[in-house]
Parts: sequence; structure tokens; C-alpha cells
Amino acid sequence: MKIGIVCYPTFGGSGVVATELGKALANNGHQVHFITYSQPARLDFFSENLYYHEVTINQYPLFDFPPYETALASKLVDVVRFEKLDLLHVHYAIPHASVAFLAKQILKSYGINIPIVTTLHGTDITLVGKDKSFSPVVTFSINQSDGVTTVSESLKEQTFDYFAIDKNIKVIPNFIDLNRFQNKNHEHFKRAIAPNNERILVHTSNFRRVKRVEDVVLIFHKIIPHIPSKLLLVGDGPDRNNVEELARELDITDHIRFLGKQDAIEEILSISDLFIMPSGSESFGLAALEAMACRVPVISSNTGGLPELNKNGISGYLSDVGDIDEMAENAISILKDDQTLHDFKENAHKRAQEFELSKIVPIYESFYEEVIQKVKKGN
Repeated sequence: MKIGIVCYPTFGGSGVVATELGKALANNGHQVHFITYSQPARLDFFSENLYYHEVTINQYPLFDFPPYETALASKLVDVVRFEKLDLLHVHYAIPHASVAFLAKQILKSYGINIPIVTTLHGTDITLVGKDKSFSPVVTFSINQSDGVTTVSESLKEQTFDYFAIDKNIKVIPNFIDLNRFQNKNHEHFKRAIAPNNERILVHTSNFRRVKRVEDVVLIFHKIIPHIPSKLLLVGDGPDRNNVEELARELDITDHIRFLGKQDAIEEILSISDLFIMPSGSESFGLAALEAMACRVPVISSNTGGLPELNKNGISGYLSDVGDIDEMAENAISILKDDQTLHDFKENAHKRAQEFELSKIVPIYESFYEEVIQKVKKGN
């Protein structure tokens, strides 16, 4: 099968999932063509089945903003025609679903009816898509897609709640490559971070308000008197200054390390004991899954798709958004003795195995075939 993948080429969840999916499909023998404005961050190795097509955006004095959607649509038409693609899989509704629809209409003038699969990842529905200026286009584009998937049941329900969708949506959860996240021996790194054998807590995000990183610091502040600990904050974003200021006010900066953006997150997770995700909204919780793959239990909120991933009392604990006291109490209960921590670590890893790459990719392959056959029959 020849598959075109359109995504944002960044470290965001949708871009990571799209890239890892494409790499896995290529390993399974499919020919995969990435079409975007720069090489995806995780597209970091050569394969005879992987191709990258850069969307060139020219600057014109007439435009305040370069017309990316038009350039992308033209590139899709070109790649589909000359690479003879069987299907386009677009990740993130805005603007990819609407651009794919435009490209599909243009391709029909060449006698080509390319099947379109749209995967909704979260903020394209729960944040950006709810904007009234985008809503009509998002609704239309989803309804015009030949197949639609979401990464969780929660996001599927929200999509139906927010938009007038008249088609079925298939839930295909995010996945993890356990080979990449195998625990490695980094005792030297661990000793450098926690020289007195303190517990190591970790949080990774883009430091936006919805991630509630200040809650992470407040939770950690409540843990320290009971459990000698260090906190690793991975990532960067608009809330970082506020988080740093809060840590100073609480006088716990000596126990916190801001590591900034990191590519090899598995190196950090491999030395961690607990992952904290108190988000105000999560469509799935890919960062939590990555932690669980490294045998790191999760303290999280119970919003969105997180209850579908993090099993309360087994792989970690769930609490209401903003319930800092309960999250701290649950964290202490996991960290208080080695046996309890060990049990939660093993349970977290077992849970991650249910989302292993080899189990999820065949679901996508089957869905692709279903959509292609439906388009061929004219349904």
C-alpha cells in the first residue's frame, strides 16, 4: 500500500504519533510518504519505504501570511498523482482535513478519487476546533473525510458533542514502541540527580496553562516533608517563568531541575520513580504512556482520555483536576516503601504493553483497507 501522511512536524503529540505510525507502516512493507513543511522531528532514520516531500511556501508582498493551505493542497495533488498513492492519512483537523478535501476535489478532475482518513488528536477538537470562526470548516471537513479516527473514547464523545458529525468515528488509541522505551542502566545519571538515593519524580509537557505545571510543583512541595525527593521538569513554554517563580517562593529550587526540551525522553524516564500529570485536559495522555513504558507509575487527573489509560490503584492514581492534596497523598502512598513502588512500576509496564506498537498498527492497516474498499464501491 502507498500511504501519504500529513502532520505537523513537531514534538507535539499528533506529530509524534503520525511519524511513529509512518515508520511502523514502512517497516511492515508499505510505502509511506510524509508531506509537510519540514522534516518531522521523529523521522530520524533512512528506510527504503520512507519518503519525505517538503511543502515549499513562497513569500509574496501581497500576503501578510504565507498561503500554506494552498501550497499544501498543491503538493498533495502532485504527490498523489505522481507517486500513485492509495490513501491519504491526515493528522489534526486544522488545516489538514480541509486541505485534504480540497486536494481530493482537484484530483477528481484527473480521474483520481483518493481516500482520505482524518485522525483527530485533541486540541484540534477541544480547543481550536471549538472556535466559532473554525467550527463550520472543521465540521464540514470531518464529514467529508472517508474515514475518521480519534485517539480515545472521550475525544470521540467530545467530537460528537461539539460538532454536527454525521458519520461513524473509529477509536484507535495511541501506541508505544516498547523497544525504544526499554529500561536501561543509567545509575551514574541517577546518582548525579539523587546522590542520597532520593525518589525521582518527573513531569514532561509544553508548559501551557492546560498542563497545570504549577500544580506539579505544589504537589511536590507536599511530598518533600514525607519522602526525600527530586523533581525533574522536562519541556518549556509560556508557563515556565511562573513555575520557576513558584518554586522560589516555596523555597524548593534546590530539589528541582528544569531540563528544558529533550529528545531522548526515555533516558530521563528510565531513572524516574513517579510521573505527575495533573492536566486540565488530555485527549489521551501520550506522555503518561511513555512513562508507563519505562515502568514509571502515574499520578494524573481524571480528565479526558486519561482514565482509559491510567488504571486507578493499579498503574497509578486518578484524581479530580486541581485536587493537589489527594494527588500528593497518592504519590506518597506509592513512594513510601520499595515493595509498593516496585508493584506499581510493574503494573504500569504491563498496562503499557496493551498499547504496544505491534498491536495498534494492524488496526490502522485494517481500517485503511476498509476505507479504500468503501471509496472504490462509491459509498
